[in-house]
Amino acid sequence: MIAELTKVRSFHRHQQVSFIGGEGIIRNFKYENGTWKYLVEMPLAIPIPIFGRVGAETIVLLDEVELDLIGN
Repeated sequence: MIAELTKVRSFHRHQQVSFIGGEGIIRNFKYENGTWKYLVEMPLAIPIPIFGRVGAETIVLLDEVELDLIGN
């Protein structure tokens, strides 16, 4: 029997994180190819467009090693 060890993830949903290129909030994550991958939603740029916010401006997929926690 072969067992696969899964590394405990460092980040959770709704945490604020920073990375090269910006900051964002973790929306989802999954374990793939030996590392945790995170979907990070970046905030809408200021000023907010006249028509309002329709959705996330940008959502990026990043490996765990690319992220740092903001705050606590």
